[in-house]
Amino acid sequence: MTQGELAAALGRTSSWLSQVERGVQPVARLDVLRLLADGLGVSVQALQPDSPIAPETPVRDEGALPANDLDQARLVISGHPVPEVLLAEEVTPAPVSLSELRSAVDEIWALTHANQFAELSASIGPLVPRLERAARTAPDDERPALWSLLSRTYQALSAAFVRQDEPDAAWIAADRAINAAERSGEVLHVFAGVFRLAQAFVRLKRVDQAEHAATTAVNALHQHTPAVAAEAEALSVMGSLHLVLALAHARAGSRAEARREIEHARQVARRLGKDRNDYNLEFGPTNVEIQAVSIAVELGDAGEAIDIGQQIDAAGLSIERRARLFLDMGRAYGQRRQTGEALACLLRAEELAPELIHTHVAARSAIRELILIAGRATSPELRALAERADAQP
Repeated sequence: MTQGELAAALGRTSSWLSQVERGVQPVARLDVLRLLADGLGVSVQALQPDSPIAPETPVRDEGALPANDLDQARLVISGHPVPEVLLAEEVTPAPVSLSELRSAVDEIWALTHANQFAELSASIGPLVPRLERAARTAPDDERPALWSLLSRTYQALSAAFVRQDEPDAAWIAADRAINAAERSGEVLHVFAGVFRLAQAFVRLKRVDQAEHAATTAVNALHQHTPAVAAEAEALSVMGSLHLVLALAHARAGSRAEARREIEHARQVARRLGKDRNDYNLEFGPTNVEIQAVSIAVELGDAGEAIDIGQQIDAAGLSIERRARLFLDMGRAYGQRRQTGEALACLLRAEELAPELIHTHVAARSAIRELILIAGRATSPELRALAERADAQP
């Protein structure tokens, strides 16, 4: 295999792989070693002989998930949402209540932030076709508001799909969100949709596409809307785009670029001055530091991640954000082989958002690593967590 072929298979850049081969970029994390080993078709021990040996178990897909609570939501976005509207010669619009629909969309986002995916999927079933039909058949003066609500709904779906490692569905939902936002005339909703799209690309390991989507959006905000860029809502979007760029660079192993984007996000957060939730992005100084913890973990800088995380008070953010902080702190402690602290953080995250720990690929990978590190000394609490998350090695 060429460097380019292997790098593409791993979702990394050729320059990162070259640095690994030359010893410039050390690889100490077990999950990265496993990624390299899988790409090369060898065991982890072939790359690093002193790595923990997993017990003999049937080969399983590292990305496999238990029964997905968003299966119904996937069906909703499959195909055209309201084909009968296209065929009908004359469609009588059903009466709609914008206030009722706004409340329904707000509830969708509340479920998304709480990681309550089964409830979200059940609510999406009737809501999306209703909004799609209304946006096409309502009086002209009501349509922009309906397209805006539809965009918000698809953005929530995209965020949920990303968290349950369904990036292909997240891509579709984000694309529909962008289209609906453009038809609503609310420009910043388009950019919020691009943020969701970039997240899907990162999860798909299409880091070049994530970088392209987010960078073009950031440049447009900087260059073409200088007046808007001073508004709080625009700052929230711009800062969020810098954060997803930081994640994309971290996943590609580009340390300097990832740190540069985190610093850009910090600068935007300072201009914003406080935590906000514009477009359900939860952007602000606190969320930037939560993301900085995540980026440090991705880069293997566990000590830095722990130092930052211990200073964060996330009480004002959603359950999802608080749980994500504990998850990443658990991953950081795991990298340092501090299994007790790592387990405590993961259990705290599970207490806040069980579905995040039970379905998130990073969480399940972290649990497996802790079991491999502990070996025969694995505690009953850790084994029980692994069973609940279907994360046995």
